[in-house]
Amino acid sequence: MLGLGLAAQLAKSGHRVTVLEGAPAIGGLAAADEIGSVTWDRFYHVTLLSDSYLRALLDDIGLGDKLQWRTTRTGFFTGGRLVSMSTSLDFLMFPPLGLFAKARLAWTIFYASRITNPDPLEQVSVVDWLTRLSGRDTVARIWLPLLRSKLGENYRLASAAFIWAIIARLYAARRSGLKRELFGYVEGGYDSVLTRLRASLESRGIEIATGRPATEIRGDAAGSEVRFADGTSHRFDAVVLTVPCGRVAALCPQLTTPERHRLQQVVYQGVICPSLLLARPLADYYVTNITDPGIPFTGVIEMTALVDPATFGGHSLVYLPRYLAQDDATWMRSDDDLVAETVATLARMYPQFRQGDVLASRVARVREVLAVSTIDYSRSLLPPLETSIDRVFVVNSAQIAQGTLNVNETLALATRQAAALAPLLRSADVAGRPSRAQNGSAAAIPGRTGAAAPRMPAVGARS
Repeated sequence: MLGLGLAAQLAKSGHRVTVLEGAPAIGGLAAADEIGSVTWDRFYHVTLLSDSYLRALLDDIGLGDKLQWRTTRTGFFTGGRLVSMSTSLDFLMFPPLGLFAKARLAWTIFYASRITNPDPLEQVSVVDWLTRLSGRDTVARIWLPLLRSKLGENYRLASAAFIWAIIARLYAARRSGLKRELFGYVEGGYDSVLTRLRASLESRGIEIATGRPATEIRGDAAGSEVRFADGTSHRFDAVVLTVPCGRVAALCPQLTTPERHRLQQVVYQGVICPSLLLARPLADYYVTNITDPGIPFTGVIEMTALVDPATFGGHSLVYLPRYLAQDDATWMRSDDDLVAETVATLARMYPQFRQGDVLASRVARVREVLAVSTIDYSRSLLPPLETSIDRVFVVNSAQIAQGTLNVNETLALATRQAAALAPLLRSADVAGRPSRAQNGSAAAIPGRTGAAAPRMPAVGARS
């Protein structure tokens, strides 16, 4: 979505753009997949009323009227049982915390939602910040299990900006939804979004090539060259890489040693996400957070609490993600093993659940999903737009320093970076080369319109 969003913005500025996607299909983390007889998003996604960039895109491609909105509920699995956390009364009755601890937790969320400049939060660890606001007991019982489920042991490296971004997004959703969890989805899921988006982009002259993994990117004053896994190559005016930082370092042999070191120091969290198509629902919560030890997945996301069950043939689609560090042993386990463990765990959590309820399963894996907002991230690790290589730029999700990774934030990044690229690309047109920088990252490839205009590529997230 980042490469596609960036391509759309660059085309609006008059550039000719080619999107080079290494995977067989477009979409990346937003791509769809089949589970049984159902085609739906490979990973779980939700639209908030406050997602202005995503909603503008949907309007632009004619899908704005296909957004469906639902009021959802949130649950917690704590103390060996399910409890609701959907209303103010639920909060007051929440069993793991006493009244004073609940007051401090409420204050933490309210205080975080009012922060408008998160820069200072990058200088303090997330645990220290939460302990100061919520107290040790609440951190131990609530925050730490949630942090571990999302970041594993990488929670020790994260700054307070990480949790601030999550709170700010969800609080904005409640504010926009009149204090209710009003979430949305597009009829047909992201399969319909990507189909319509591709048609829209191609109608504007944007070329999209899938199944074209890049193996090397080089640049000089005359332009940029992309070499592909099949041995072929192609030259462009400029290249923007939207791949993760480690892939940027691997693709670009001309990077300086300091650039390479900076890129390789970005800490990524990956995800393995088993999904199950069930004969009947587990509960009526869209999200169930988990604070009990011994549960192998981060949470339970039941799409049927949001999406009309008729979309899934009257069945229930459940996501059970596991966010993992790069060295976690879970990466080595088979899909069958992970599904079996997931099903056995659900049987412990939901007394009414039976193994025979599982109609189909799939497991999605991505090693580099989220760049962890570590201490002093923006100053020391955030990848710059420019690289030291002529006509090679970086636009990737690691440049989202103070936000959560979601489609809306990705499209917002594409809009900001397209504007930042504009003078650099004009400089390349006029002077024959863009300005240079000491450190960098990469993202898309544009070119000027006109009969003799050269074309620029956007190298996709799975190149």
